[in-house]
Amino acid sequence: MAKKPEEIKPGLPAWQGTFGDLMNLLLCFFVLLFSMASMDAAKFEEVAASFSSAFSIFSGGEMAIGKGALIGDGVSQLTELSSYITSMGLAQAGDDADEERDAVGEMDQKELMEAAEEEQLEASQKLAEKIQAELEEGDIEDVVSLNYTSQFVQLTIQGSILFDSGKVEIKSDAIPVIDKVGQILESYAGGTVDIEGHTDNVPMSSGGKYANNDELSSGRALAVFNYLVENTTLDPANLIHTGRGEYDPIADNSTDEGRSRNRRVEIKIYNPLSSSY
Repeated sequence: MAKKPEEIKPGLPAWQGTFGDLMNLLLCFFVLLFSMASMDAAKFEEVAASFSSAFSIFSGGEMAIGKGALIGDGVSQLTELSSYITSMGLAQAGDDADEERDAVGEMDQKELMEAAEEEQLEASQKLAEKIQAELEEGDIEDVVSLNYTSQFVQLTIQGSILFDSGKVEIKSDAIPVIDKVGQILESYAGGTVDIEGHTDNVPMSSGGKYANNDELSSGRALAVFNYLVENTTLDPANLIHTGRGEYDPIADNSTDEGRSRNRRVEIKIYNPLSSSY
């Protein structure tokens, strides 16, 4: 008589149920570890997308971190997940280190800029001391004032000394002053020299040669430029002449004294460390 076949009980074998519970517990454990990691919103979205594609939670079920069935490769996949979480933590630490390096770099750059500024200012100061000695030796320190910045040393000559009212021709009395200034420029101006003409804000009288203060200031700067080109060895390519009109006053235009100070010619001698040299 044939043996009666064993009756197959419905449902999963007991070992598969236990294994499934173990996988769920391990997955919950690593998800818990992951939730405690320090991450920003962008990285969280990256990880969420990784979970979606790696474990196919939202679409399909055959694909995982590695090829094959989840049950067969579950242990190796969870190991790779642990490595992934660890690497994400290291990436976050790397980003923090990069931010710290950037902050240090910005600080170093600021210190370098400050050091360069101090060096330029020191160069201008040394140049100013030499020029001041020349002004005193030529006995023109009373009619030519000097100051300096980190970029240049500036000589200022009052317009009343150089020109008659509304004129651009250099007065004969001012020739010795311009000659001495030219000698100083020949000795100490190795680079750019900027000649600027300035006026007060009083409108030009009608019928004059120049229609406005812009034209008058430009004409006066050009007159000084032409004299230096004709009477010194300065390279014209290094000389710049500009008219600033009434737009850069150094005193109050509401008083006679202030307007007198504003009518001037400035000569800027850029030092060798200047960006405009």
